[in-house]
Amino acid sequence: MASKSTSDYFRGGGRMLWWMVGSTAFMAQFSAVTFTGAAGKAFADGFAISAVYIGNTFAFFCGWAFFAHRFRQMRVDTPTEAIKNRFGPKNETFFSWALIVFSFLNAGVWLNALGVFTSAVFDADISLTIVAIGLTVLFVSVLSGAWGVVASDFVQTLVVAVVSIACAVVALVKIGGPTELVNNFPGGFFIGPNMNYPLILIGTFIFFLPKQIITMMNLHDSFRFLNAKDSFNARKASLLAMTLMGVGTIIWFIPPWAAATLYPDAATNYSQLGNKAADAVYLVFARNAMPIGTVGLLMAALFAASMSSMDSALNKNAGIFIRSIYQPFLAKRNKQTEDKKLLRISQVVSFISGIGVILAALYFASLKELSLFELMMSVSTMIQMPMMIPLLLAIVLKRTPQWAPWATIVVGLFVSYFIANIFTAEDFVSIFGIESLTRREIIDMNIILTIAGHVFITAGFFWATTLFYKEENDKNKVATDSFFKDLETPVIADDLQDEVDRQQRIKLGNMVMVMSLGILLMALIPNPFWGRIMFATCALIIACLGFLLKRSAVSKNM
Repeated sequence: MASKSTSDYFRGGGRMLWWMVGSTAFMAQFSAVTFTGAAGKAFADGFAISAVYIGNTFAFFCGWAFFAHRFRQMRVDTPTEAIKNRFGPKNETFFSWALIVFSFLNAGVWLNALGVFTSAVFDADISLTIVAIGLTVLFVSVLSGAWGVVASDFVQTLVVAVVSIACAVVALVKIGGPTELVNNFPGGFFIGPNMNYPLILIGTFIFFLPKQIITMMNLHDSFRFLNAKDSFNARKASLLAMTLMGVGTIIWFIPPWAAATLYPDAATNYSQLGNKAADAVYLVFARNAMPIGTVGLLMAALFAASMSSMDSALNKNAGIFIRSIYQPFLAKRNKQTEDKKLLRISQVVSFISGIGVILAALYFASLKELSLFELMMSVSTMIQMPMMIPLLLAIVLKRTPQWAPWATIVVGLFVSYFIANIFTAEDFVSIFGIESLTRREIIDMNIILTIAGHVFITAGFFWATTLFYKEENDKNKVATDSFFKDLETPVIADDLQDEVDRQQRIKLGNMVMVMSLGILLMALIPNPFWGRIMFATCALIIACLGFLLKRSAVSKNM
């Protein structure tokens, strides 16, 4: 289904159903960091980690309320085409290169997280692990394009759900219920240890809400909603992602929360990981508390989570390069290339992008002093936010000069540098007479200051550029007016959509039912009776979903 055209390869031709789009939007935010770095943070600090994922849930709510359908209504194949329509071709070129480089960094963080965990499971060299996993994901992504990426994301969502729910139920039984989980958590469940000033924790939660909106609901990350078949399906997709994220926010972290009481020395089990040892706590729990075979299923979920993040980045990079760099390059020389050839070039670009991601992951693996959570937050707050602020405000503020986006990024990067190196957390709290902070408080305070700096200074700068806007100097006015008109004009699926819908239901139904058979076979593994029942129940639930999908295809066809 991805081999017909570049539009099919980049975004499934904009013909995907809401449950496919919603699952890929959800999985794009759900990388291996959730089972590794975030789990390590939950093990150490308790409920605090939920602030990030509550922020994700709130961002998807905002997507349902305002952003998702407008992104679909931009009527483009790639995010940078939308940037061109909004800000002009020069900004398109600037953002194309910047976003490709950023994707390398972001996907490198995700791949590194998976490498850390996998190397611990198999006691393998982490660099070799990263290369092997990266090439595997690369193979799938290059061949399948957007259809394969989104289809695998949907199936992988079910794998993640099965592992998460099964581990959460067992964890609650082992520890004696939710009350015991909260009461027995070392250092206090809601505040956690090494937190002398709870107000810092409240500030982290408050500032994560705007941060996640900025980093998820912008023109760059609009690619997930460009896949939807119409405006209505785009909104429903965001609602599904919001629901999955909201429920998952609690379920995911029950095992590491329980492990803090059940296995307090879990962070010392993998000393070869250095400061990242706590990031393997999910593995410790699965090995000690779950039936034999769960570790394999957990690894499948981790592969799934990283694939969804990495293959989306590769597919998106290919689209950005072809649409916003290669085709304009040909146009300047009055040359044209047929779509089939562009499709082949897209696959080559995906391959090269994958190699770049692997190299980035190898570099991050060498940073032993940073935990995965700190690494993720550093990339997200210091680099991602300055780039995404103008791409979020672009669909809210119309009268901005063409230099506004890149100038805002320059200001944002300066803000990040200023807070990281000049006006640090220690300097800020000294104003209030606080002499020292714990390491945890310093990390959280730096996150708060960086986000606050971008929300007020960087975003404020972009808004202030409207004061310098002069309509007579705006060479992109016609395209900008057309862009905002499209934003408010609903997309309605055409008559050819029914057959595509039927294919999606049948193919995904078959994939899901095959996966359920695989999980059912795990009931044959020598385990206690409850362990066999757990695998059989998970398989039955997944098989029912596959059956319903196939049945819906038949009823729709009739």
